[in-house]
Amino acid sequence: MTEPLHRSLGLTDDEATEIHDILGRDAVPLELAMYAVMWSEHCSYKSSRIHLKRLPTEAEWVLVGPGENAGVVDVGDGIAAAIRIESHNHPSAIEPYQGAATGVGGILRDIFTMGARPIALMDPLRFGPLDDARSRWIAEGVVSGVSGYGNSVGVPTVGGEAVFDPTYIDNPLVNVLCLGILPTDRLVLAHATGVGNLAVLLGSATGRDGIGGASVLASAGFSDDDESKRPSVQVGDPFEEKRLIEACLELLDAKLVVGIQDLGAAGLSGATSETASRAGMGMDVDVSAVPLREADMEPFEIMTSESQERMLAIVEPADVDRVYEICRRWEVQATVIGKVTEPDTDGVGWLRLLDGFDGEELGRIPADSLHEDCPLYDRPRRPPADLGARRSDDPSRLDPPADLGATVVGMLTDTTWISSQYDHQLFLNTVEAPGGDAAVLRLKHPGTGVDTGRGLALTTDGNHRWCAVDPRAGTALTVAESILNLAVVGARPLAVVNCLNFGNPEHPEVMWQLSESIDGMAEACTAFGVPVIGGNVSLYNESRGANIDPSPVIGLLGIIDRLVRRPPGVRFVDGGRILLLGEPSTALAGSRWAFDQGHRGGMLAELDTVAHTQVADLVRSLVIGGLLHGAHDVSTGGLGVALAEMAVKSGIGFNVARIADHAELLSEAPSRVVVCVDAETVPAIERAAEAAGVPCSRLGVATGDRLVVKDLLEVSLAHAAAEWRDRLPRALGEGTAQG
Repeated sequence: MTEPLHRSLGLTDDEATEIHDILGRDAVPLELAMYAVMWSEHCSYKSSRIHLKRLPTEAEWVLVGPGENAGVVDVGDGIAAAIRIESHNHPSAIEPYQGAATGVGGILRDIFTMGARPIALMDPLRFGPLDDARSRWIAEGVVSGVSGYGNSVGVPTVGGEAVFDPTYIDNPLVNVLCLGILPTDRLVLAHATGVGNLAVLLGSATGRDGIGGASVLASAGFSDDDESKRPSVQVGDPFEEKRLIEACLELLDAKLVVGIQDLGAAGLSGATSETASRAGMGMDVDVSAVPLREADMEPFEIMTSESQERMLAIVEPADVDRVYEICRRWEVQATVIGKVTEPDTDGVGWLRLLDGFDGEELGRIPADSLHEDCPLYDRPRRPPADLGARRSDDPSRLDPPADLGATVVGMLTDTTWISSQYDHQLFLNTVEAPGGDAAVLRLKHPGTGVDTGRGLALTTDGNHRWCAVDPRAGTALTVAESILNLAVVGARPLAVVNCLNFGNPEHPEVMWQLSESIDGMAEACTAFGVPVIGGNVSLYNESRGANIDPSPVIGLLGIIDRLVRRPPGVRFVDGGRILLLGEPSTALAGSRWAFDQGHRGGMLAELDTVAHTQVADLVRSLVIGGLLHGAHDVSTGGLGVALAEMAVKSGIGFNVARIADHAELLSEAPSRVVVCVDAETVPAIERAAEAAGVPCSRLGVATGDRLVVKDLLEVSLAHAAAEWRDRLPRALGEGTAQG
């Protein structure tokens, strides 16, 4: 029996019935294809929207919150910052280079759509283990894609993460964050206002690449026998993107654009319906006017293609000639393909698909039904049946490692081998390069280029192990880690964006994980006073019959009010005294060490948001005061890895005492920062800590060529540094970082 068309497009029987009821008739194939991409999980958030509403999204400095192409905050001096994070997980699993490259291209368009010039990228990446050949192939392709596109388009990649773990075999997570700045008066929204205004398609011609790409790939599970259903992955052209950026920003500066929208997932179906719906208007679209680079394309292919480097601008008719002139100067193709129409007497804005403005009507759809009124599901949620047993199985019962030094060294990986392939100094704004706890950028006025004397800080963080043990507490801990990462560079937090990477939402345990994670984020962001201004949900991350561990990624933007010196960095100075700010802990649940032993149980260390804020405020004030030579938060790998990373990055060993056992060294409990200070500064630090209500412990001294923790471990600094430096290049086929 032939499969019904709606099912082959990924629509359910109930959704097909709903479409029939909306239209009052059977949908034609073109209309069904448009509903399929717009009602896909990736575009509609139909399984997550009901939960995302619980996130705090407002603050006096928030100019644009969730729902637009990017969130925007006021950072003072007449400057706004636009920030967005997206995923390109599924395309990158199929074609790593183009999947990652077009992920970068898409996130750049989300930013300059708001009127902002992109100034920085970050790439939180997750792959299968380094001993898996396919995972290495994916990692190499993804890194090449990020560098190939970002470097060519001229936007620096200033940080990110790289995690290698079995949970991501065959299902990499390729999340990309972009930050841009704009004069506050250049902010523009993706609204098709003004009856009679024209919809002008800018940029590349439309081809068959990426038809249903991100919208379909990220919205269902695929088994080995479903290869024929996999759409092609988009192909990017960074040089076309660069011209498009400059042309769009000039159009915005000249006030020639009423509204603007990038063509991402769902292509023209998304851009036309979303701009019309947001404005409460309709739009006539001349499908035959769309410039094509392939012959004999069907209307459904034209409307659902996800060809890259395209924008839709809403322009007043009197300004079209000036728009064409600017686009010609930048060698950007510009074509009128639509007209804004008024809603009918019932207030319905119709999206009419035409073969010529005066030609045959190919389809007719209420714009809201594609965008605002798509299905909303409250899917069943159920915690794991063995949750109670898992939480009572604490890893403190595990035997201590036989060789604690080897254990700590085995957790060291220098991810700057990846970032060394990116140009992080474009624009010459980068103060803190990749490899630190957070990136730091000079804040220059986007109109004049004048340095404001202030800085922006960025970090991306995630921990699937914490969230596998407890998605609610684990996500809250991830937000807390981001807060400390900003504190150690002297920044206060402004806004969160998130990328929620989870498994199959049709599985009740996955929906429970997602709901719990959102609640954890909401609780933490509320406690820390940080709004969530945007994000992305990536579902159906499953492979080999297994869902990935819940992997929410937090992007946090912060501000440095006076940028007068570089942050202290992850380092020691010879003879410096090593202090721990925060309460010591022996909690091992969710730790890297416990998971390496195959132990996924226990209860995560409790997050005290008041105490955490006290630690962050103290560290920030010490950084601003120039009292620290080095600072590093305690997170993955615990205190042992934090100390070792400071040693190998500075080339100075340490001699530490007063650590009781392996649990205290490997615990990943929150609210702790290791700092390195002059000996004569120690009393002042202790007094400041006491006044702030923060515990302060003297650990030891930074010196020598060995890593020594009294009675627990002793390792050669040279050995630790070589393992840290060479692990990635050795695994990815390049030998060692030294050649």
